[in-house]
Amino acid sequence: METIQLAGNEGMISIKAAGTLRQGGVILYPTDTLYGLGADAFSDEAVDKIYAIKGRDAKKPVHAVFADMQMVGEYAEVTDVARKLAEKFLPGPLTLVLKKKERVDGGIARGIGTIGVRIPDNSFCIETVRSLGKPFTATSANVSGEVTGLSVEEILSQLGSKKNVVDLVIDAGTLPLRPASTVVSLISGTPVVLRAGAISESEIKNAF
Repeated sequence: METIQLAGNEGMISIKAAGTLRQGGVILYPTDTLYGLGADAFSDEAVDKIYAIKGRDAKKPVHAVFADMQMVGEYAEVTDVARKLAEKFLPGPLTLVLKKKERVDGGIARGIGTIGVRIPDNSFCIETVRSLGKPFTATSANVSGEVTGLSVEEILSQLGSKKNVVDLVIDAGTLPLRPASTVVSLISGTPVVLRAGAISESEIKNAF
């Protein structure tokens, strides 16, 4: 495991992180909410590593970081409602659950018809996904059911021996305590809040 301090030169660090992801590796990285665990979002093997690290139920989907709505449109069906929410809240702490395109399979889309989309308000995340050229996983860096630590040290301690699966750690110091992203499903055509978070349900409704 290699650790890099995220203190300037984000561009070069993003290129290195993208290289790790491209080779099927796992990164621990900061977002606009919490630290996350990243892997190639459409690689079965890479996503399986994320589930193993977290001890997560395989039936619970994992979301992904996208660079922008244009990239989202390559993998998911982007509705007018999705565009409106994206215009108002993205980049930011909002996860949109959309129908995946038929050709999309593997990794986070394996065996399900949806994709969870994150476009964080975080330059490192955006630069990394642009360098990689495709999405990588966006899931909190914690053992499933446990609170996510605010620092790399807390997270690695919680992961125990499973931390050895992580190839690259991007350390941005201790993050402020912030709510997780709000998760909104658009599968039915109208917004349904699946998880309350940084953006309130009333703000979602008021967007329309």
